[in-house]
Amino acid sequence: MESLALSDSHQIKLNAQSGIITSNAIPVPLVTAWPKPRLCLNTNFPACSTLRRILMSAPLIATAREAFYAFLVQSKAFVFCAGAPSVADASSAQSHAIATAMFSFLGISATGPRLPGQRAGKIFEEACTQFLKDTFLKLSNIRPGDWEITRGVPITNFYQYEHLETLAQLADANVELASAMVSDYLVKPDVVISRKPLPEESLAFAIDNNVGVLSPLRATNGKKPLLHASVSCKWTIRSDRSQNTRSEALSLIRNRKGPLPHIVAITAEPTPDRIASIALGTGDMDCVYHAALPELELAVHNVGSTKAKKTLTTLVSGKLLRDISDLPLDLCI
Repeated sequence: MESLALSDSHQIKLNAQSGIITSNAIPVPLVTAWPKPRLCLNTNFPACSTLRRILMSAPLIATAREAFYAFLVQSKAFVFCAGAPSVADASSAQSHAIATAMFSFLGISATGPRLPGQRAGKIFEEACTQFLKDTFLKLSNIRPGDWEITRGVPITNFYQYEHLETLAQLADANVELASAMVSDYLVKPDVVISRKPLPEESLAFAIDNNVGVLSPLRATNGKKPLLHASVSCKWTIRSDRSQNTRSEALSLIRNRKGPLPHIVAITAEPTPDRIASIALGTGDMDCVYHAALPELELAVHNVGSTKAKKTLTTLVSGKLLRDISDLPLDLCI
């Protein structure tokens, strides 16, 4: 057990073996699933050799998770705005309380102006993209492949959905056809993960001109990559926008020709009921991933209503909500 004074009034104790952080500034011990203690991102805290030494031996995903938060803080997305957490709904006392506790458990105390929703969403999308690049792309020993992670690419760029481009062209050329068709099948996910087809020399040990001749994994059958995952990034969730994620997921399911990609969402929403609006149910989404689930669980346990606690428990135990750190491994499945 190592003790560390972060300020005159704030002390934490770090146990490198159990991964437990206890703090006199927080009412309960910080117990997370991490094998190593997490970095406190309070920008007022001095550099600490103890924390640096612990983090140097942190595993890949834990390190990427820290960089994810650091980027959001530095970009002024994760800040307190006039005393309110940037992810909180100013009109909801419950949202404010849970978000404040969640930021406390994350060690965030940076302040700044509230960014416009669209700007904050783009920063969050960028942070999620970089997190996936820092993790999934480095798990090639688990999930080999020539992978690419990009943003804002229409699904017609991929093998399973290239036929939709033809439909769109036909609709553009025919007014009557256009009036009879809906355009919501032309989805452009926030983030996509794709796999390039393999050249013949990579498959020579397994195939010839008589077997496996139609597989899209063979580059000779088409140049378009395979869509492996569609990732929707939701900075926060408001009821009037929550169904967009579901409708996009259903479009990906119904309009494909070929294997179904992973369909997931990442959010920093602090309110369990709003997370449930896109997470509850089965059949359209693989899973919803929270930007800080262990910290959210602690926050809800401490300041959440009975309903909030029950909802969050249902989501987690029902395999509908996981932490962002679970996503890279799940994408290897």
